[in-house]
Amino acid sequence: MVDKDRIKRTISEGEGILRMVPTWVPRPFNRPGRRIRLHPDDYYAMGMKRGAIVERWFSSITRVETPGALPDEGLSYVNVDDNPNHKILFKDFVEELGADLIGKELMERFGTWPMYSKFYDYMQPLFHHIHHGEEACKRYGDIKPKHEHYYFPKEYNQHLGEMPITYFGFDPSVTREEVKERLKNFTKYDGRITELSRAFRLELDTGWYTPAGVLHAPGSLCTYEPQWNSDAMAIWENVVNGEVFGYDWLAGYVPDKHNLDVIMDVADWELNTCTDYRERFFRRPIPESQGEGYKQLWIAYGNDYVGAKKLIVEPGHSVVIRDNAAYGCIVVQGRGKFGKFDCESPTLIRYGQLTADEFFVSHDASTKGVKVTNLSKYEPLVILKHFGPDCGMPRVEAMDRPFK
Repeated sequence: MVDKDRIKRTISEGEGILRMVPTWVPRPFNRPGRRIRLHPDDYYAMGMKRGAIVERWFSSITRVETPGALPDEGLSYVNVDDNPNHKILFKDFVEELGADLIGKELMERFGTWPMYSKFYDYMQPLFHHIHHGEEACKRYGDIKPKHEHYYFPKEYNQHLGEMPITYFGFDPSVTREEVKERLKNFTKYDGRITELSRAFRLELDTGWYTPAGVLHAPGSLCTYEPQWNSDAMAIWENVVNGEVFGYDWLAGYVPDKHNLDVIMDVADWELNTCTDYRERFFRRPIPESQGEGYKQLWIAYGNDYVGAKKLIVEPGHSVVIRDNAAYGCIVVQGRGKFGKFDCESPTLIRYGQLTADEFFVSHDASTKGVKVTNLSKYEPLVILKHFGPDCGMPRVEAMDRPFK
């Protein structure tokens, strides 16, 4: 039973700001990068069969899709009174408060909060995989496209993992038939599909936009990843760092699981092979605003789905920051005040422990302004903010031109 009175009281007492509970996600593949500040003893706290905890999700109403996931796995909770046993689903706040929480535009367009973000933290590069494109999702009906935006914060990359290089799509010279030939033998031998791809070494404090329908094999940096509400994917690389992935990973979510043409149609071929891929999708931070003791940068932009900003407040300074939309946020360095609440970036987190590093800000509080104070003598206070498509993010000219 949803406690509606507690929900309304919590948002009122927080003056439009919610304190969030850490949401941990294990995966049954790869190895943990151990940069998300979880206690070394707790990486398998969700069970050995589930795999290591390698992700932390933010502002999420999306459930994890991996086998064995609990019914609420991936869903964010709100800290209502500093007692972890009294936490309430963020999804219940969205459903109860509606436009009062997320704003009129998002409610009218989507009927809910349409995105989430995460820390992604793997020691090794991930498999070449795809999130089904827009047209495929329309055909199959029960899945959503997962548009993603990567940003590689230096604050969470004390080491770079084993291979900080990401593959995107395929070389423009590659044909569909070449790819199909690799997939034909998915259950027989190592397809080495990334031999047909193109790769870029990842650069800290920059990012990439990756639309649904593009194959990608993410590199081993710890990544801040705003994305659309979905966890659906298909794996096109069958052997990765000695791990073998079965045919079900390739054929998931499509009705005709043995038709390679159907399986390949979840990809947008023009996006995967465009000749100006870096120009379209690479993102350097660009200034949004600055003043005495602070600056704010756009770090995710140039798309129709998700945006993000990086706020840096210098030691001993306070600033009132006004944004155009509701947002979730995570403190990645320093300590201070965020609205009426204490905030701090943790050094070490035990599984199940509350933290003071994650918040959600209502549309009204965001547009009126949130006072942020850095209480450190020496260290900057750094906050990453994730938004839906109503945030007024800058466009990227290359995104609007015809494919070369």
